[in-house]
Amino acid sequence: MSKLGFNAGLAVQAALVTEQAAIAASGMVGMGREKAADQKAVDAMRRALNALDIRGRIVIGEGERDEAPMLYIGEEVGTGRGPEVDIALDPLEGTTLTAKAMPNALAVMAFAPRGGLLFAPDVYMDKVAVGPGYHKGVIDLDKTPADNVKALAKAKGVAETEITVCVLDRSRHKPIIDSLRDIGARVRLITDGDVQGVIATTDPETQTDMYIGQGGAPEGVLAAAALRCIGGQMQGRLHFRNDDEVGRARRVGIDKLDVKYDLEGLASGPTIFAATGVTQGSLLDGVKLRGDRVHTHTLIMNSINGAVQRLRSSRPHTLQG
Repeated sequence: MSKLGFNAGLAVQAALVTEQAAIAASGMVGMGREKAADQKAVDAMRRALNALDIRGRIVIGEGERDEAPMLYIGEEVGTGRGPEVDIALDPLEGTTLTAKAMPNALAVMAFAPRGGLLFAPDVYMDKVAVGPGYHKGVIDLDKTPADNVKALAKAKGVAETEITVCVLDRSRHKPIIDSLRDIGARVRLITDGDVQGVIATTDPETQTDMYIGQGGAPEGVLAAAALRCIGGQMQGRLHFRNDDEVGRARRVGIDKLDVKYDLEGLASGPTIFAATGVTQGSLLDGVKLRGDRVHTHTLIMNSINGAVQRLRSSRPHTLQG
């Protein structure tokens, strides 16, 4: 089927998938078992995907086939009927957050027509992102973090001290953090979940203007799919630490290793994005059990009609995965 079969109606179906993964993972919150929590989410997401009338192909998943028995890169999902869909997913973004009952764990997924998402290997990616409303080129991965903040502050018409930058709290980011604080910018540190960090730049309620740092390349594609729906700018470049990681890139067809990808290079054409909160967070509420029902909070976005929806659902908790 052509791209014509890819429509906004798929957005609700995507939300149902992330809801099931979030509900399943929520049973492991605070139990200190990261792998078990991730497996619960993976199993639930796979069941839900296989119930959809799509011809789906995982392009961002739990790893390569030998590493991941389910939802591996290249796996085919769906009933085999309906549109051809490329899928990027993270059944549980924030396994550590879930295991420790910390905020901002999510179940995340993106859909695009076949060929619409970058096959990103499981390596690091240097990233910079901002939300919508700025002239093209306001950020540049080849600029220093401080220069990007200065450019954004000028475009926004504020002082550098009024710009808040989200950065993963990692030792490798100390030079970035120091340079941002040297010019007076505010730094919002997060322990995990850089998909949420990028999306936060699109939501004024989070008071986050920019995301900068080095995180997972798969998460970069997921974040780019979200930005395609709501607007914004993002650039990323793969970062390789050894020959094994270079080999991962070559196995998924990436031969030019130093490409600076823009938003369209990461996610081209129409995209659908869904994220459901697992634990309470700044972007979404977590899964809650009240009486005999389980409640979820899901963000749904699609670039087809520009719709952004926040869906609150309630269902019997016996459906918990």
